[in-house]
Amino acid sequence: MSMRVLVYSDDAGTREKVRLAIGRRPAADVPQVEIVECATQPAVVKHLDSGNIDVAVLDGEAVPAGGMGICRQAKDEVYDCPPICLVIGRRDDRWLAEWSRADAVVAQPMDPIALAEAVAGLMRRRSETRIASH
Repeated sequence: MSMRVLVYSDDAGTREKVRLAIGRRPAADVPQVEIVECATQPAVVKHLDSGNIDVAVLDGEAVPAGGMGICRQAKDEVYDCPPICLVIGRRDDRWLAEWSRADAVVAQPMDPIALAEAVAGLMRRRSETRIASH
């Protein structure tokens, strides 16, 4: 069994950094990861609405639609919204990440270990939620 992790950024380089940090399995106790890359807000919304995404990693600095706004919208509008990790440009933006209701926050420059740990934690949380609801 694998879990689907959505990675959103308008920057292909940022998506690649996130993908490499997560790897095939961000921790030994979580399933393998299937990455779904998105470069636009409509694609993110479509995937989140599908219910097939387990965790999302959104680029807070993406243009024109930043990950913070998308996160807040998803938390308000998506039924059973998956946990979201927000990658922010500066540590000072943490308050904005809290406003967006992100479940985890990683600041740039991106520490691959911190990002992998954050995603693994969200994957565990999603698994527990799914088990509890069945």
